[in-house]
Amino acid sequence: MTTIEKPVESTKARGTVGSHIGEPQARPWLYVVLGVGLVLVVTPFVWMFLGAFKSEGELRANPPTWWPQSPTLDNFHELFTRLDFMQFFTNSVVVAVTVTLGNLVFCSMLGYAFAKIDFWGRTWLFRLVLATLMIPGMVTLVPLFVLVSNLGLVNTYWGLILPFLAGPFGVFLMRQFMQGIPDELIDAARVDGAGEFRIFLRVVMPLCKPALATLAILTFLGSWNNFLWPLVVSSTENMYTLPVALALYSVGQNSTHYGLLLAGSVVVVLPILIVFFALQRHFVQGLATTGLKS
Repeated sequence: MTTIEKPVESTKARGTVGSHIGEPQARPWLYVVLGVGLVLVVTPFVWMFLGAFKSEGELRANPPTWWPQSPTLDNFHELFTRLDFMQFFTNSVVVAVTVTLGNLVFCSMLGYAFAKIDFWGRTWLFRLVLATLMIPGMVTLVPLFVLVSNLGLVNTYWGLILPFLAGPFGVFLMRQFMQGIPDELIDAARVDGAGEFRIFLRVVMPLCKPALATLAILTFLGSWNNFLWPLVVSSTENMYTLPVALALYSVGQNSTHYGLLLAGSVVVVLPILIVFFALQRHFVQGLATTGLKS
């Protein structure tokens, strides 16, 4: 007896047909909107970079010019000779790097405790940390300054660094990411006799590179661009950071020196770009995977 076999549909053919089902159509208007948004974001930076090579007279010309008619390095020369640039740059590097490292260490420890260690009051304590995110920084500026002043830390590196060594956003970021780490890995390490500190260093931290890169970029960016707190705490020029020095020294008796300000802005932006491009792969992965668990 002969059997009639039904034709078997090719898996490759089904995959080809199915791959087009539900596939979003290209929307030209979406690319137009994204292109316009990109132009709006990039244009100020391009103007800043080109303006740094213009003379003061060309910057004040009306109508303004886009490309420098007579490119010059006088603004950068004045920046490095008129200002004590290396001192200000060193202050910014010391403060930003120390604050970033402190957040990576302390926020990671707190995030691990909230995510993987069961202790009494953990939920309420974490909610208290989240509640501090809703308090504007201006509200705590005066009490924080009074505290730093009573400790004798005004016009010192520690006065610039200590209030920002750990932040609630960093704790939240690390806690959310660490919740995605399987508990079986930590339980296996505990069965093998590893303590919590060793588990934190050898098991958890190597798995947190995306979150650490994200926290490092955001913390470095905020500390490097911080203006108000260094302005309040620093009472002498030798403790000024770059944003404070540029804001004060670019303003003359009668007008603002725009060329000096733009040249300084270019120098201030460069370290941020270097840090971002060095960690951008982990940064994107950290943003994509953090916050998936509550």
